[in-house]
Amino acid sequence: MLSRHDMAPVSSGGVLTSFAGSQLFGEAYGSGAPWVLALHGWRRDHTDFEVVLRRPKELAAIAVDLPGFGATPEPASAWGTAGYAEALLPLLQIMAPRVVVVGHSRGGCIAVQLAGMAPARMAGLVLTGAPLFRAAGEHRRAPMTFRAVRRLAKAGLVTGAQLERLRDRYGSDDYRAATGVMREVLVTLLAEDYEEALAAVGCPVELVWGEHDTAAPVEVAGRIENALPCGAKLSVCAGTGHMTPLEAPGALREAIERLRPAPAT
Repeated sequence: MLSRHDMAPVSSGGVLTSFAGSQLFGEAYGSGAPWVLALHGWRRDHTDFEVVLRRPKELAAIAVDLPGFGATPEPASAWGTAGYAEALLPLLQIMAPRVVVVGHSRGGCIAVQLAGMAPARMAGLVLTGAPLFRAAGEHRRAPMTFRAVRRLAKAGLVTGAQLERLRDRYGSDDYRAATGVMREVLVTLLAEDYEEALAAVGCPVELVWGEHDTAAPVEVAGRIENALPCGAKLSVCAGTGHMTPLEAPGALREAIERLRPAPAT
């Protein structure tokens, strides 16, 4: 699965590699059995982890384009994080016996699900900017106007086109940017609850958070820490926002290294 036969150039200067029978694409780093798996956030791709995984010395790692992003085709149906985690399970077959999974933003939510599906393979998780809880004051409900029109649409009094125009007007930037099945995926992800998944995590966890993260504020990291059975080490990066892989790659690299599994004997 890592043969040169499957590789093609990418703009980052690395090579685009196919995995899992060409169901996933991304990049393999370093030499030997990969022991780091990097999962990017919504509307991002594997290149976010370029500096984290390459410097100061290249780690044996895989960074994937999650389905629907980068070079990986979108899923056939509206997956939740469990569906994404299941799609990643074949990667573990070509990785080291124990791996560190680093997940940014929605990639962190997927990492938690993956840890529950393959607990024996987890050396640890590095979660950063992961919206596993909603911040105080963040509302689930759509504006009243949209809710009223949605009820009218269910009654057949408003056309689908009219409803879609209102979705575009009141939806988030992510919602407006998504189309087709990826819009359905986003809606599915936004409705998920992760308390049960967090309670099932049995490996060490590092939380690396931007001080000024507005997408998943530091208070969210505190709630994650409290929800984990064994707690977590929380590192807050001063002056940093949500894009920690780009803004604080050194802090993420240090967290990964702290979780490095001992060599197999």
